Amino acid sequence: MSSAEESKKIFEELKGITTEQRNPHSLDIDSKSTLEILKIINSEDKTVPLAVEKEIDYIAQAVELIVHAIKNGGRLLYFGAGTSGRLGVVDASECPPTFGTPFGLIEGYIAGGKEAMFRAQEGAEDYEENGAKEIIAAKVTKKDVVCGIAASRRTPYVVGAVRKAKELGAKTLFITTNPRQNFNIKEVDIAICPYVGPEVIMGSTRMKSGTAQKLVLNMLTTTAMIRLGKVYENMMIDLQMTNKKLVERSKKIVMTITGISYEVAEDYLKKANGHVKTALVMIKAGVDTEEAKRRLEKAEGFVRKAIELKG
Repeated sequence: MSSAEESKKIFEELKGITTEQRNPHSLDIDSKSTLEILKIINSEDKTVPLAVEKEIDYIAQAVELIVHAIKNGGRLLYFGAGTSGRLGVVDASECPPTFGTPFGLIEGYIAGGKEAMFRAQEGAEDYEENGAKEIIAAKVTKKDVVCGIAASRRTPYVVGAVRKAKELGAKTLFITTNPRQNFNIKEVDIAICPYVGPEVIMGSTRMKSGTAQKLVLNMLTTTAMIRLGKVYENMMIDLQMTNKKLVERSKKIVMTITGISYEVAEDYLKKANGHVKTALVMIKAGVDTEEAKRRLEKAEGFVRKAIELKG
């Protein structure tokens, strides 16, 4: 295919993509006051959670795949370009400090590499082989789940990554903000398609599309981590005490759940070597450090189950 033919093909593809259409509610936004512009943006943003709500059944299926993969030695890997890629990297990078996941369990890949997080790497997303090469470099196996993120659905880097992952036997997910009826990537096991409609500024998918993708990513990893025992009641109990804020948050979590004083919480955390789960089981079940660890292991990391274990 010649360069001109390829350009024409892309132009024709974009014509049919919802996020590349004009939004009738913002046609005269350039003539509005600051307050009026903000109200238009806010009004459009309000539609995003409702679009995500319609996809909850598919999000739930995706969570089940992720939980199964992690329980069986697999990983969750995100692949995206531009805003979509950055959102995947951010979600992945926040899991270790929030949920105590090992680095590498959840990873984000962006077209153009690390430099693309801070400055657009033009052209990096234009070739399926770039995504396929990243899948190979990541040593993806059938144990893993690969999630493509692309508002338009057509981003070659993302499509190439998903196709290669499926070829290697991995489970595949795809997050797009174009309608489900237009989704046509057969290598995807579960598509998540919150339809947010045209952007306030035509084609600016960092707006509603980005918001929708962020909401879905939050739901995927947070729900998976709850299902894996990383939360007790509604508190993160597997966080890593990697800075002073997280050290103090750990004390607050122990104090809030058990009702003990600051000093006593600090003492228990020292005995538990900074592990919040262990400290909680020690206090709630009235056992020593070793017994708390044994119970947690038997309960597969679930604090509530560990506390309730007998003997």
